[in-house]
Amino acid sequence: MNTSDFALRFTEEELAMLGKTADGLSAYMGKSVLAEIGMDDDAEWVIFAIPLGVDDTPDEKATHVQMGGPGARFVGNRGGLDLDTEVYDCQYLWAIQITEDPEARFVRLDEKGDEFDFSMELSELLPFDLTEEALPDPDLELLEDIEGDDAEGDDLDDTPYPGGKPPSIH
Repeated sequence: MNTSDFALRFTEEELAMLGKTADGLSAYMGKSVLAEIGMDDDAEWVIFAIPLGVDDTPDEKATHVQMGGPGARFVGNRGGLDLDTEVYDCQYLWAIQITEDPEARFVRLDEKGDEFDFSMELSELLPFDLTEEALPDPDLELLEDIEGDDAEGDDLDDTPYPGGKPPSIH
Protein backbone atom coordinates (compact mmCIF):
# COMPACT_ATOMS: atom_id res chain seq x y z
CA MET A 1 0.00 0.00 0.00
CA ASN A 2 1.50 3.38 -0.95
CA THR A 3 0.80 6.75 0.68
CA SER A 4 -1.84 7.68 -1.89
CA ASP A 5 -3.71 4.46 -1.02
CA PHE A 6 -3.49 5.35 2.66
CA ALA A 7 -4.91 8.81 1.95
CA LEU A 8 -8.13 7.20 0.70
CA ARG A 9 -8.63 5.28 3.97
CA PHE A 10 -10.09 6.43 7.27
CA THR A 11 -7.51 6.88 10.00
CA GLU A 12 -7.99 5.17 13.38
CA GLU A 13 -9.00 8.55 14.85
CA GLU A 14 -11.56 9.09 12.08
CA LEU A 15 -12.97 5.58 12.59
CA ALA A 16 -13.35 6.32 16.31
CA MET A 17 -15.19 9.56 15.47
CA LEU A 18 -17.51 7.70 13.09
CA GLY A 19 -18.24 5.06 15.74
CA LYS A 20 -19.04 7.74 18.32
CA THR A 21 -21.30 9.42 15.77
CA ALA A 22 -23.25 6.19 15.20
CA ASP A 23 -23.60 5.69 18.96
CA GLY A 24 -24.61 9.33 19.48
CA LEU A 25 -27.23 9.09 16.72
CA SER A 26 -28.57 5.89 18.31
CA ALA A 27 -28.98 7.65 21.63
CA TYR A 28 -30.44 10.78 20.03
CA MET A 29 -32.93 8.92 17.83
CA GLY A 30 -33.80 6.17 20.30
CA LYS A 31 -33.09 3.57 17.59
CA SER A 32 -29.99 1.66 16.60
CA VAL A 33 -27.97 3.46 13.96
CA LEU A 34 -25.38 1.37 12.17
CA ALA A 35 -22.22 2.70 10.53
CA GLU A 36 -20.75 0.36 7.92
CA ILE A 37 -17.39 1.04 6.31
CA GLY A 38 -17.04 0.06 2.67
CA MET A 39 -14.77 0.55 -0.30
CA ASP A 40 -15.50 1.88 -3.77
CA ASP A 41 -12.89 2.67 -6.43
CA ASP A 42 -10.10 2.22 -3.84
CA ALA A 43 -11.62 4.86 -1.53
CA GLU A 44 -13.41 4.15 1.75
CA TRP A 45 -16.86 5.39 2.64
CA VAL A 46 -19.16 5.06 5.63
CA ILE A 47 -22.91 4.70 5.47
CA PHE A 48 -25.26 5.44 8.37
CA ALA A 49 -28.59 3.60 8.42
CA ILE A 50 -31.31 2.34 10.75
CA PRO A 51 -31.98 -1.42 10.66
CA LEU A 52 -35.63 -2.21 10.03
CA GLY A 53 -37.33 -4.75 12.24
CA VAL A 54 -39.55 -7.52 10.95
CA ASP A 55 -42.64 -5.61 12.10
CA ASP A 56 -41.47 -2.20 10.82
CA THR A 57 -43.33 -0.68 7.90
CA PRO A 58 -40.67 0.68 5.56
CA ASP A 59 -41.04 4.29 4.45
CA GLU A 60 -41.65 4.07 0.70
CA LYS A 61 -39.98 7.46 0.11
CA ALA A 62 -36.83 6.52 2.02
CA THR A 63 -33.78 4.90 0.46
CA HIS A 64 -33.18 1.32 1.60
CA VAL A 65 -29.86 -0.50 1.77
CA GLN A 66 -28.66 -3.93 2.82
CA MET A 67 -26.09 -3.93 5.64
CA GLY A 68 -24.11 -6.69 7.31
CA GLY A 69 -23.06 -10.14 6.24
CA PRO A 70 -19.69 -11.86 5.93
CA GLY A 71 -16.84 -9.38 5.56
CA ALA A 72 -18.91 -6.35 6.57
CA ARG A 73 -16.99 -3.82 8.69
CA PHE A 74 -18.76 -1.68 11.27
CA VAL A 75 -17.77 1.04 13.72
CA GLY A 76 -19.67 1.91 16.86
CA ASN A 77 -22.24 -0.21 18.62
CA ARG A 78 -23.93 -2.86 16.52
CA GLY A 79 -27.30 -2.55 18.19
CA GLY A 80 -27.16 -6.15 19.42
CA LEU A 81 -27.40 -7.45 15.85
CA ASP A 82 -25.46 -10.36 14.38
CA LEU A 83 -23.98 -8.31 11.55
CA ASP A 84 -21.17 -10.78 10.82
CA THR A 85 -23.51 -13.43 9.40
CA GLU A 86 -26.90 -11.76 8.86
CA VAL A 87 -27.87 -9.15 6.28
CA TYR A 88 -30.39 -6.51 7.36
CA ASP A 89 -32.70 -4.25 5.42
CA CYS A 90 -32.00 -0.72 6.61
CA GLN A 91 -33.26 2.79 6.05
CA TYR A 92 -30.37 4.85 4.68
CA LEU A 93 -29.71 8.12 6.52
CA TRP A 94 -26.54 9.58 4.97
CA ALA A 95 -22.96 8.73 4.04
CA ILE A 96 -19.45 10.16 3.86
CA GLN A 97 -16.94 9.31 1.13
CA ILE A 98 -13.21 9.95 1.03
CA THR A 99 -12.18 11.66 -2.19
CA GLU A 100 -8.98 12.37 -4.10
CA ASP A 101 -9.99 16.03 -4.43
CA PRO A 102 -7.18 18.19 -2.97
CA GLU A 103 -9.80 20.72 -1.81
CA ALA A 104 -12.03 18.23 0.02
CA ARG A 105 -10.90 14.97 1.60
CA PHE A 106 -14.49 14.15 2.61
CA VAL A 107 -17.83 14.48 0.83
CA ARG A 108 -21.12 14.02 2.65
CA LEU A 109 -24.07 12.50 0.82
CA ASP A 110 -27.64 13.26 1.83
CA GLU A 111 -30.56 10.85 2.33
CA LYS A 112 -30.92 10.51 -1.45
CA GLY A 113 -27.22 9.86 -2.06
CA ASP A 114 -26.55 13.31 -3.52
CA GLU A 115 -23.42 15.25 -2.56
CA PHE A 116 -24.36 18.18 -0.38
CA ASP A 117 -21.34 19.07 1.75
CA PHE A 118 -17.57 18.64 1.72
CA SER A 119 -14.61 19.39 3.94
CA MET A 120 -10.98 18.64 4.59
CA GLU A 121 -11.92 17.81 8.21
CA LEU A 122 -14.27 14.93 9.01
CA SER A 123 -15.50 16.58 12.20
CA GLU A 124 -17.04 19.41 10.16
CA LEU A 125 -19.41 16.95 8.46
CA LEU A 126 -20.60 15.15 11.59
CA PRO A 127 -23.79 16.13 13.44
CA PHE A 128 -22.12 16.24 16.88
CA ASP A 129 -19.08 18.05 18.23
CA LEU A 130 -16.71 15.22 19.10
CA THR A 131 -13.75 17.30 20.23
CA GLU A 132 -12.49 16.14 23.57
CA GLU A 133 -11.87 19.31 25.55
CA ALA A 134 -10.30 18.91 28.95
CA LEU A 135 -12.87 19.11 31.69
CA PRO A 136 -12.18 21.55 34.53
CA ASP A 137 -10.76 20.06 37.71
CA PRO A 138 -13.61 20.36 40.28
CA ASP A 139 -11.14 20.17 43.19
CA LEU A 140 -9.13 23.06 41.78
CA GLU A 141 -12.26 25.16 41.22
CA LEU A 142 -13.45 24.45 44.79
CA LEU A 143 -10.04 25.45 46.15
CA GLU A 144 -10.11 28.67 44.10
CA ASP A 145 -13.63 29.45 45.41
CA ILE A 146 -12.55 28.87 49.02
CA GLU A 147 -9.39 30.96 48.59
CA GLY A 148 -11.42 33.67 46.85
CA ASP A 149 -13.97 33.72 49.69
CA ASP A 150 -11.20 33.97 52.29
CA ALA A 151 -9.50 36.82 50.48
CA GLU A 152 -12.75 38.75 50.06
CA GLY A 153 -13.88 38.22 53.65
CA ASP A 154 -10.75 39.39 55.51
CA ASP A 155 -12.25 42.74 56.47
CA LEU A 156 -15.63 41.37 57.52
CA ASP A 157 -16.95 40.57 60.96
CA ASP A 158 -16.70 36.84 61.83
CA THR A 159 -20.18 36.79 63.42
CA PRO A 160 -22.88 34.86 61.55
CA TYR A 161 -24.92 38.05 60.99
CA PRO A 162 -23.66 41.52 60.17
CA GLY A 163 -23.98 43.64 63.30
CA GLY A 164 -24.38 40.48 65.43
CA LYS A 165 -28.18 40.25 65.08
CA PRO A 166 -30.27 37.99 62.86
CA PRO A 167 -32.53 39.76 60.37
CA SER A 168 -36.00 40.68 61.63
CA ILE A 169 -39.31 40.98 59.84
CA HIS A 170 -40.12 44.06 62.08
